[in-house]
Amino acid sequence: MTTPRTSDSGARILRVLKALKGYSLTGISNGELAKGLGESPANINRAINTLIAEGLAVKLDNGRFAPSIALLQIAQAHANEMGAAQHRINEINQRVLAGASR
Repeated sequence: MTTPRTSDSGARILRVLKALKGYSLTGISNGELAKGLGESPANINRAINTLIAEGLAVKLDNGRFAPSIALLQIAQAHANEMGAAQHRINEINQRVLAGASR
């Protein structure tokens, strides 16, 4: 099986996106991202600018970077979908248990 070709810059952008997790309120600096990811600040700057251009990150008033509302909406939509699925599973389980007692 051959390994699929990937984009180094695309992978970097996705690593930066993942590194924004947990920084919705306070943000994280370019330097902190660079150090944490083992990348140069210039590479982080290009990646974060791409995320901002695509609406997935924002620069806060304090100069730090955070996930955008659009990204948080994606996460919330997933959480809602999983909650609805769990609700449906619970309903089915209740019916199964009710039928087992008859």
